[in-house]
Amino acid sequence: MNKHELLGKILNDVRDDMTDEDLIHKLIEDKISFSDTGRESFGQKASDKMAAFAGSWTFIISFTLVLIGWIIINALVLTRAFDPYPFVLLNLVLSCVAAIQAPLIMMSQKRQEEKDRQRAENDYKVNLKSEIILEDLHRKLDAILEKIDN
Repeated sequence: MNKHELLGKILNDVRDDMTDEDLIHKLIEDKISFSDTGRESFGQKASDKMAAFAGSWTFIISFTLVLIGWIIINALVLTRAFDPYPFVLLNLVLSCVAAIQAPLIMMSQKRQEEKDRQRAENDYKVNLKSEIILEDLHRKLDAILEKIDN
């Protein structure tokens, strides 16, 4: 892959008639940035917040307390329990929570994976840009040292 092809990956407006010096100056001037639209839908925001909350100790502790409370209330009020042992209603509620929570967390993970992919691509471009600039500096330094030796 030649220099123009590599730079074409980084910069959108590389022309074949550009000299090496023009390419280096273009590289230095152009900024590589993370392309994030910043416009998230209500569902995307909700799935991110749900995943953040569901993966926290606050959720685990509060959910455990609710489960213990549910079981204690229904175990102590044996004659008038709204969900007597074996807690069929509790199992139904837990299944519904899991059925709703799992797809939301998966959507959030998918969005995070896309962000990570874009970040990795951006890092690659930055590293490639730095490598090309360093190669040019090295070539110029070699030329200067060669002139000094002569």
